[in-house]
Amino acid sequence: MGNIHVDRKLCDNHGQCAIAAPDVFRMNDDGILEFEEGFADTLLDEVEEAIDVCPVQAIFLKD
Repeated sequence: MGNIHVDRKLCDNHGQCAIAAPDVFRMNDDGILEFEEGFADTLLDEVEEAIDVCPVQAIFLKD
C-alpha cells in the first residue's frame, strides 16, 4: 500500500490529479480536492502521473 501527502498550502485545486488518478483524487462539489492518503500498489502509476501533472507540485509520496 502506498501513501501520499498533499501540501494544502501549495495546492490550488487545479484538479489535474483527479484526471490522472480518479481512484485516488477527486474534486468535491465546492471544487476542493479530496483524496485517499492510502492507495493500492496497483494505482502507483496513476499516482505518479498525478504527481507529475500537478502544476504546483503539491503532491508527495510518503515513505
